[in-house]
Amino acid sequence: MDNRAGEMEVFVAVCETRSFSAAGRRLRLSPSAVSKLVTRIEDRLGTRLLVRSTRTLQLTPEGEVYLQRAQRILTEIAETEQLVAAGGRLSPRGLLRINASVGFGERYILPLAPAFLERYPEVRLDLTLTDSLIDVVGERADVAIRTGPLRDSSLKARKLMESRPVVIASPAYLAKHGVPQTPADLENHNCIRFNFRRSVDEWAFRVPGQSSVELLSVFGNLQVSSGAIVQQLCLAGVGIGRIGRFHAEPDLAAGRLVALLEEYRPDEIETVYAVYAGHEHLAARIRAFIDFLAERI
Repeated sequence: MDNRAGEMEVFVAVCETRSFSAAGRRLRLSPSAVSKLVTRIEDRLGTRLLVRSTRTLQLTPEGEVYLQRAQRILTEIAETEQLVAAGGRLSPRGLLRINASVGFGERYILPLAPAFLERYPEVRLDLTLTDSLIDVVGERADVAIRTGPLRDSSLKARKLMESRPVVIASPAYLAKHGVPQTPADLENHNCIRFNFRRSVDEWAFRVPGQSSVELLSVFGNLQVSSGAIVQQLCLAGVGIGRIGRFHAEPDLAAGRLVALLEEYRPDEIETVYAVYAGHEHLAARIRAFIDFLAERI
């Protein structure tokens, strides 16, 4: 009987190292043996998984699918063996890759990380904070934090919290430039906008006396890549920003920031989710982290 798991381990090593030679060193095999094993997989499947050149290895679409499934299967095999060896109780362990927005990461994940690692000392965290939208599967993130509607139906999600957008400025900025009384007044203010691809230069406001919402174009001399940067610039008195309220809550409570145009705020709730590639046997480290976030937040 073929050693399919062994072949998968070789293929994953090749993809992770981008080299037959490096994969061979990791697995103590010759480069030619590694190449033959990859060819054997392709011959059996009847499709090419890797495009080889003198300098690079590139996954085909079929190779991407095989890699994702192979990584999942190898993880389940390892955890099954750990489970049996541990007498049926598998403790969370291994590398946990987390992707979150800068604001959420700084507000929640960084402060909670020490307590999580103390509770689960065999887990290693790999944390990436970015407001750019990543491909959870393609970037191999175990857990990603997402706000708003979920577009990828292949992913599983657990609700962590709800928030609302809030328009903010510092007391110093308002003392110097005045307090906008209506959304139209923002035309005379420096509005800090986002520069990532999915952003729009329009803010939503409720029409007075109605349930409808109108979008207002805003302008300013700064575009930035995260809500955390908007928050810091507003604290510095640079302009007016619009971010999720959970980012700004401590500064609003302390009076370092002021919420503006609240009477025009739409009934817009932003749900924050922990998103992951779900399957029947979710890795213990992933489940532990999501449960921990839900418990603490």
